[in-house]
Amino acid sequence: MSVTYDDFRASLSAAHPPAGAGPLLQALWHDARGDWDRAHTIAQDVPDADGGAAVHAYLHRKEGDAGNAAYWYRRAGRSVATDGLDAEWERLVREFLR
Repeated sequence: MSVTYDDFRASLSAAHPPAGAGPLLQALWHDARGDWDRAHTIAQDVPDADGGAAVHAYLHRKEGDAGNAAYWYRRAGRSVATDGLDAEWERLVREFLR
């Protein structure tokens, strides 16, 4: 998939995620459009080694469930994010666009 970050952001006004977007990008796309439940359903089905734990952690942090988020950050092998949710969302999108 050769979508840039700006293309991905622009796709948020479309009816569907960009063609070829993997499940983690789809989860982040749905999250950005306000559908946390759909995002969570997608993310929880992605194996940890593929980044599912990182997106899962972000989603629980956004939900306000710090304990559950911390568990998923540990599973992802990452420190608990302390910056803004928007910054973390952007970081994850950029990571999964590579």
